[in-house]
Amino acid sequence: MFFCYYDSPVGRLLVGGEQKLEFIHFPKGKSAILPAPDWINETQPFSDVLFQLDRYFSKTLIRFSLDYSLGGTPFQRRVWQTLAKVPYGTTVSYGELARQIGNPKAARAVGMANAKNPIPIIIPCHRVIGKDGSLTGFGGGLDVKQQLLALEGRDLSVV
Repeated sequence: MFFCYYDSPVGRLLVGGEQKLEFIHFPKGKSAILPAPDWINETQPFSDVLFQLDRYFSKTLIRFSLDYSLGGTPFQRRVWQTLAKVPYGTTVSYGELARQIGNPKAARAVGMANAKNPIPIIIPCHRVIGKDGSLTGFGGGLDVKQQLLALEGRDLSVV
């Protein structure tokens, strides 16, 4: 397993994978992890990821174009594929995302799939909000979610 750290405006991110990008973890929150002792600290496998993250955080990239490898169930992958199409600077509710995948009663399941997103920011789970417009759960913390949305021009307050 290869990994590297990326110092972003929202904190130090752990980027990793075997042959391709497989995960991005925030420094705090539910998905925070540390590299295992046998992991190899190497930036080269992630040079395009780091370049595109630089561009995203400098507001010169609005859509990522990366080669990555995702696990997950077929339902999770369908949610993530749909989520990847949510435009920069916009938000969508869990219910709306459920409707977009053709299962309007699956808002909670969509929320669970959203929480399992292995590459946040790249697959923009920060763009999913509550049906009342409130900020809801985010693996990196609501403060990070708010920062990412503000970067994209959406200033939503943490409720």
